[in-house]
Amino acid sequence: MNTGKGCHLKANQVAEALGALGVPQRGILFIENVGNFVCPAAFDLGEAARVMLVSLTEGDDKPLKYPDIFACADLVLITKIDRAPHLDADPAVLEARARRIKPGVETIRLSIKTGEGMEAWLAWITAAQARLGAATG
Repeated sequence: MNTGKGCHLKANQVAEALGALGVPQRGILFIENVGNFVCPAAFDLGEAARVMLVSLTEGDDKPLKYPDIFACADLVLITKIDRAPHLDADPAVLEARARRIKPGVETIRLSIKTGEGMEAWLAWITAAQARLGAATG
């Protein structure tokens, strides 16, 4: 899918793609709504869970600058944490700021380079899928 000249995806685009892709019953479709931290927060795409990916390289101030996207997240996935020693950003500060916006929001620190957090991320996906399956019968 491509947004064309828009800044975000729309639910009808996702529904159309879902039909075209043939995702199996109880399958998983990942929707990456890229562009910025502003527009995607305001649009429901019919997703069962919303994961906010934020790279530590972007800074630990993002929850305070873009509270709407963090307020609607079910999980904040903090990527590139292996870069922390080289940055003026702290994953603990980012987590605290995300929880200031949405108390109790789950967070996972992830590094594709080292593998840190990958098991937790996969477990979160599995648990979310199980919750959805239980809710839909």
